[in-house]
Amino acid sequence: MKRVVVLAFGLWLGAFAMSAQLTLDECRQLAREHYPEIRQYDLIRKTESYTLSNAARAWIPQLVLSAQATWQTDVPNFPDELTGMLARQGVEIPGLEQDQYKVALELNQTIWDGGKSAADRRMARAEAAEQRTAADVELYALDGRIDELYFGILLLDARIAQTGLTQELLRSNLDKIEALKRNGVAMQSDADALEAELLTVGQQLAQLEVSRESYRHMLSLFIGQELGDRDLSKPEVEEPLAGENARPELAMFAAKIDRLTAQEKLVKSSSMPRLGLFAQGYYGYPGLDFMQGMMNCDWSWNALLGVKLSWNFGAYYTQKNDLNKLRTSKQQVEVQRDIFLFNMELQTAQDNGNIARLRRALADDDRIVALRRSVREAAESRLRNGVIDTHDLLTKITDESAAAMARSMREIELLKTIYELKHTINR
Repeated sequence: MKRVVVLAFGLWLGAFAMSAQLTLDECRQLAREHYPEIRQYDLIRKTESYTLSNAARAWIPQLVLSAQATWQTDVPNFPDELTGMLARQGVEIPGLEQDQYKVALELNQTIWDGGKSAADRRMARAEAAEQRTAADVELYALDGRIDELYFGILLLDARIAQTGLTQELLRSNLDKIEALKRNGVAMQSDADALEAELLTVGQQLAQLEVSRESYRHMLSLFIGQELGDRDLSKPEVEEPLAGENARPELAMFAAKIDRLTAQEKLVKSSSMPRLGLFAQGYYGYPGLDFMQGMMNCDWSWNALLGVKLSWNFGAYYTQKNDLNKLRTSKQQVEVQRDIFLFNMELQTAQDNGNIARLRRALADDDRIVALRRSVREAAESRLRNGVIDTHDLLTKITDESAAAMARSMREIELLKTIYELKHTINR
């Protein structure tokens, strides 16, 4: 029963310790959720939906209500001979009035719009895709900023831990010197030298802790919550998977080219003919029956039904230049993409070189630290035997501390460089 209780308690402690740590992936996710750019996706979706809805409504019958009142200098009339002859027979035809009125309701239904509505829909989708990829690029850059802060904190943690060990080592040797001084073997200057070095290391430790708090505060602002006492867990050393570059910038370049292609379709559709049906009903004077209008000034109901074809040839004047401008813009995007890929290839080669260099250096670090520790322990052994050389001891402690510090920082730097490579190729 005791074993079960102890095992359960151990599992609970392990779970609590895990929950008290933050991982790099958690920090990235929290930062993305808290970053204002995340709201762009919903706004882009709404804008795309509104634009597509407007494009679909181009096929809905269009109603136009109009009213007009005109006065004209001349109107159609019968010849004077005819009106005179009719007047002799008692028929008066005053002719059309110069002031005319009309209240009309017209219904237009598009049958074929030359592909404009389809081009509008494609343009709306292409613009939304480009905006989404731009937001993806912004959030991906945010991941890089989080990585910098995260590994910066890990580097400071390693330096603080190693500085704390050096501080304990100095304090232990200072206690030994104080004991030897009480026995009359050591001098006050020996203790002063160690105490001065201990104070110097304490100052360095205080500065490192202030820097770490500053980094942790900046990370808290990015993720939208206080870190508190939670530590940052060291990521696993995972080599990036082989494959093509999968950076979101490449998707953004593709989206730009797709948007320019959609714009070409829109330009071409502007020079195509439009075919539609129309129906017009109006109440006014004169009506369609001009003979009746010449005989009296009464308002009447009238209606027209028909098919209408329109073709704007003026769009051809600038179409060639507009298309050439769009093709040139495509070429510019392709050049930008090639420059980006070239820079990424250079950055990848540099990251791989740094990783190989750090691995080679790290392979020797453990041996260097062990040798420095052995030399320092030999100096401490001489101290215990009454052979006192404070300067030599401090040198040995400093050398071991520097070697251990370099080893710890190189390990974090290797991790950081690996994740920089993963960020460079998005793998």
